[in-house]
Amino acid sequence: MKLVRFSVAGQSAIFSGELRNDSIVNSQGTFKLNQVRLRPPCAPTKLVCVGVNYRDHAKEMGRDLPERPMLFLKPLSALIGPDDEIRLPDSARVDYEGEIAVVIKERARSIKAVNAPSVILGYTCFNDVSDRVAQGWERNWVRAKGFDTSASLGPVIATPDELTEPLQIETRVNGEVKQKSDSAQLLFTIPQIIEEITSFMTLEPGDVIATGTPSGVGPLSPGDRVEIEIKGIGVLRNKVAS
Repeated sequence: MKLVRFSVAGQSAIFSGELRNDSIVNSQGTFKLNQVRLRPPCAPTKLVCVGVNYRDHAKEMGRDLPERPMLFLKPLSALIGPDDEIRLPDSARVDYEGEIAVVIKERARSIKAVNAPSVILGYTCFNDVSDRVAQGWERNWVRAKGFDTSASLGPVIATPDELTEPLQIETRVNGEVKQKSDSAQLLFTIPQIIEEITSFMTLEPGDVIATGTPSGVGPLSPGDRVEIEIKGIGVLRNKVAS
């Protein structure tokens, strides 16, 4: 299945449904995709992110490889969906970071890697927009990673049966390919990441884990259009504004 959340013009409510070709189906009826606005495809209680989880990205950033998954959080106020604007903070450099995101299906605590697939609802695209200037001087990355609109998510959640591993990800800026990799290149696998996180933190249904970005990160400018595509999921598009 491909799961979405959406709103209809003139209504404040956000609905959930299943995307089937160019239509969304739920208990209220059938909605044409071009007649609704897609929202972030889940409503998480937290966004857990993994840093430095591709060997090539560690090299380009001049970082040592971590011995355990390096984790940080983004606030829910950072979350935006498909076609929403990324608003750049007042910084000399803000980068895109295309990532594969995992969405949790059920409450999860102390999950071993071998059992991790049982708590995965599906996968979606994520853009971990990052203020490199702030990242250079602050140790906990709150300003660097937590500013408004720094967490773009969507367009759909594809359940595991829809996908073929390894998951292939590509980031484009103004149509030019900037990042291209797949989940086989992760330093820590998705089951290993889930085991690590749930060893100390309870994950709730709809929570998101962003698994890290491959090499090829680079700066954004007002007017840019960022596209993150994962084969079998779709394309997450966002415009960039000052």
